[in-house]
Amino acid sequence: MSEQIDDTDRALLALLTENARMPVADLARRLALARTTVQARIERLERRGVIAGYTLRPGSAARAPIRATALVAIEARHAPALLSRLRALAEVEAVHTTSGRFDLLVQIAAASTESLDAVLDRIGDAPGVRLSESLVHLSTKIDRGA
Repeated sequence: MSEQIDDTDRALLALLTENARMPVADLARRLALARTTVQARIERLERRGVIAGYTLRPGSAARAPIRATALVAIEARHAPALLSRLRALAEVEAVHTTSGRFDLLVQIAAASTESLDAVLDRIGDAPGVRLSESLVHLSTKIDRGA
């Protein structure tokens, strides 16, 4: 069963992206649809995995003030142990595999430059890390959410 996402679904998703807590009645009014129709569309999008969930996105006041990205080149055989080590570091928010010169992109949020320095040292000293490079985030120019 291959249901397509139509323009109404896209408009609904745009409104939910803007404010996931918007009441169904408000969504219906903005889309000029019946409330039950909007509720049914939301449930269908959830069932199909188009909407994976609803989450809190902390504002800048709640985030750690120092953010950085570490680019890490690794020896492949050490990947499972390194990922386990990264998972144990509270400052590590996300780890992505990449193509190119580096194998991993590690997103870090630290409370201070000292904390960031310690995390970067722990990453760089990990067995299997061949090379790492860090980029400290200075300011955010565009943020479309997670």
